[in-house]
Amino acid sequence: MSIKSQKDFVSGLMFTAVGAGFAWNSALSYDIGTASQMGPGYFPLVLGLVLVLLGGFIMFFSLVVETPDGGVIGDIAWRPLICILGANLLFGALLGGMPSIGLPSFGLVVAIFALTGVALMADATSFNLRRMLVLSSILAGGSYLVFISLLNLQLPVWPAFISGF
Repeated sequence: MSIKSQKDFVSGLMFTAVGAGFAWNSALSYDIGTASQMGPGYFPLVLGLVLVLLGGFIMFFSLVVETPDGGVIGDIAWRPLICILGANLLFGALLGGMPSIGLPSFGLVVAIFALTGVALMADATSFNLRRMLVLSSILAGGSYLVFISLLNLQLPVWPAFISGF
């Protein structure tokens, strides 16, 4: 049986590997419990198994269903990969700070603006400052509403050196 869509096969393989890793880790590290009395490892185990099944289905269909171009995997798009991963790392570093290197917490709002700005640089042809500011404002407002107001999570909203006053 030959692979008829390389992209689907590789994505199915990725889903299967990540799901198996989550299921394996939850089974070894946490108490699973039962369906009526779920332990802390129950949800990660079930989610991991669902990912394994999803990956299996995707891999099966990549072997059965023909795609027009064969689903060939092209070159790796390095700029989007680095920008998206870097945006997430920057968000985590700015939100919580990094005391080991002396970086204070900059809070949720600044972290979201930085995340959006770096992530939008993934597409070099269409970066627009106005669009970034509007999107960042909507994301920051929505995140504040959901996480701070509704869920009452204890997250720093503003930079530590501003909120200390």
